[in-house]
Amino acid sequence: MKQVQIPLNVPNALSLYRLFSFPFILIFIFLGHERLFAFFIWFNLTTDILDGWIARKLNQVSDAGIMLDGLADTGTYILAITGMFQFKWPDIQPYVTWFIIFVFMLLSARIYTLIRFKRFYGFQTYGGKTAAYIHGIFFIVLFFFGFYKWLYFLMIISGYLVFAETIVITAILEKERSNVKGLYWLLREKKLQKRI
Repeated sequence: MKQVQIPLNVPNALSLYRLFSFPFILIFIFLGHERLFAFFIWFNLTTDILDGWIARKLNQVSDAGIMLDGLADTGTYILAITGMFQFKWPDIQPYVTWFIIFVFMLLSARIYTLIRFKRFYGFQTYGGKTAAYIHGIFFIVLFFFGFYKWLYFLMIISGYLVFAETIVITAILEKERSNVKGLYWLLREKKLQKRI
């Protein structure tokens, strides 16, 4: 596995903050501090939006930064899911089968990319970015305003779609690559290459 140099810049500092915050958020979960947990999950989701925006605006996008962001995203997902089980079990319990499939597909997509490309993150697709916003909104609404069934299923279905897309993209790609727009663009690119 090749060594990756991580440039020291604002977007990467935000991703590193998210990684370093995980043990503290985990402690809040196990001590039952729902408000602190909810605040830091909200703050982490906000920094997730900011690091990508700053990286694009300041032209500081790098493979190392994408990898770091992906690891921080995965950790945030795991913490948010753990917090849901800890604090919001009565809300999700009637629909838990859907949620278990969601978690299984998330882990399957991440583990498959790890096995195939030695990377534990997605491809920065348009669908992935859209789903991330939907999931972030769901978590914030859930912990600050309450459970809404329609938003829960929007989160679940968008997750199914993006995790399935990630698995298919991982199967199709011949080598590791970041910033794949989506399955449609990848298939169109493959079709054009065959014509040449």
